[in-house]
Amino acid sequence: MNNNKNIFLKSELSNQEQDQETSKFHIIPVPLEETVSYGKGTSKGPESIIYASNELERYTGKSEPCSEGIFTHPMLDCNMPLKDIMSNIGNLTKEVSSKNKIPITLGGEHSVTYGAVNGIFEGLNLKQKNEIGIIQIDAHADLRKNYENQKYSHASVMYLLGKEKYKIAQLGVRALSLEEVQNRSDFDITFFDAETIHHNKKVELPNNFPKKIYISFDVDGLDPSIMPATGTPVPGGLNFYQSLSLIKSLIIGKEVVGFDVVELAPIEGFQAYDFTAASLVYKIMELINLNM
Repeated sequence: MNNNKNIFLKSELSNQEQDQETSKFHIIPVPLEETVSYGKGTSKGPESIIYASNELERYTGKSEPCSEGIFTHPMLDCNMPLKDIMSNIGNLTKEVSSKNKIPITLGGEHSVTYGAVNGIFEGLNLKQKNEIGIIQIDAHADLRKNYENQKYSHASVMYLLGKEKYKIAQLGVRALSLEEVQNRSDFDITFFDAETIHHNKKVELPNNFPKKIYISFDVDGLDPSIMPATGTPVPGGLNFYQSLSLIKSLIIGKEVVGFDVVELAPIEGFQAYDFTAASLVYKIMELINLNM
């Protein structure tokens, strides 16, 4: 029997709410730490998020998202080449999506998004990749080509997805290179950088942005004052409720087909940051439920 350390919200779930066949939400933990380029520790992120989730209340003040069911898959084996890891992530999200469930990938480094999104595309049996729009909350654009000679680098994940014609909207970026500025243009990426958001500019998606939405939430999108537990913290980030409010407004009239929370690098003895990441996961579940 699994314990609270490896089942999301185990302390609050009934047996029925943990059932693999009936659960709406499927947690896929991917403890990947292969291409990180500054701070370390993302391999411990998924386990720490899941462990902290057991201190959450099932009632958020508005609803009980877990009443729709949350199934937690075993930790994905990351002791293999990156190409194989991406394939295995994709196989899992494909399987979940094909059953009209919502895969939630917990990183691990941001590279995991590439496998997750492509698996969902296949699982939904879509024709064109531009039928999925990615809402990315992040301190970085992640649009570098083969960063440090790694095709699947955490700094290249949006380059790969943009090149494959997925539509992308970036929120909260405040660190990017000239190469990434050019790639934004080349891939027709919508963006509202952190400074723009802080100046209260209205954030909205283009009218032609896809109906099907994937949310990728890199925790360094949050300001380091509330989320220092990440490998590349950058000042001037978003706050907790600001981030959720942006997601809430942008998914109105859309269908969220999956999401991830990535790049948590836990700091020993400071569980507040693990709890913050777990809270994000649960609150995004709630936003999906309330949007339907």
